[in-house]
Amino acid sequence: MIVKTATFFKSSGSIGDCPKNEFPEFAFIGRSNVGKSSLINMICNNKKLAHISSNPGKTQCINHYVINDKWYLVDLPGYGYAKVSKTKRVVFSKMIQDYLAKRKTLLTVVVLIDSRLEPQENDLEFLDWLGKKELPFIIAFTKSDKAGSSKTEQNIGLFKQALLETWSELPYMIITSAEKKIGKEELLGFIAETIKDHKAELKEKKDLEELAKSEQRKEVYIEEDEYEFDDFNSVEEDDNNF
Repeated sequence: MIVKTATFFKSSGSIGDCPKNEFPEFAFIGRSNVGKSSLINMICNNKKLAHISSNPGKTQCINHYVINDKWYLVDLPGYGYAKVSKTKRVVFSKMIQDYLAKRKTLLTVVVLIDSRLEPQENDLEFLDWLGKKELPFIIAFTKSDKAGSSKTEQNIGLFKQALLETWSELPYMIITSAEKKIGKEELLGFIAETIKDHKAELKEKKDLEELAKSEQRKEVYIEEDEYEFDDFNSVEEDDNNF
């Protein structure tokens, strides 16, 4: 996939305020300071699209970006919440959970994991929550250029081990670097393939619905024909009685 256009569409404080059209959505989320804005800007070819702050946790709404006028990239607040009050943490948590659990146009959650760090408890807890809700997700390891290849591989290996303690199989994973543009094509390719599969599923569903309607119409026609035939027989019987 080539990103030709990427524009900010809307910020929403709740799922009820989100866009009403039916574009498929891919939500990006991770701990504060995971490098989410940088990754979004990298895959969208726009360094100024998502605001990069020196103070982590600045994303406080559900931000929709429309890509190629065909799908939404959704920037969600981080679940580390950085330096915010307890009250705001509760608000953010509810907003995020409502969106993820109820948004019908959401196709995949892209969970960003900092490859510089060993497995973090809140990352693992969030992935478990997604699993319990049966929400499709993939993992994008960020900042793979920062700690050196051996350390990055070690941390990713530890994360996989931690996941396998509670998961029977590992989710799809992509290693990325916003600075080196690593993982861009793979991530966009995954999104393109997911949209393609989604369209195929919608078409199959529509075809099945049309087939069901067609079968219902046939049944109605048969019933009407049988009714008319019965009426004709009744007329013949009445004629024979004279």
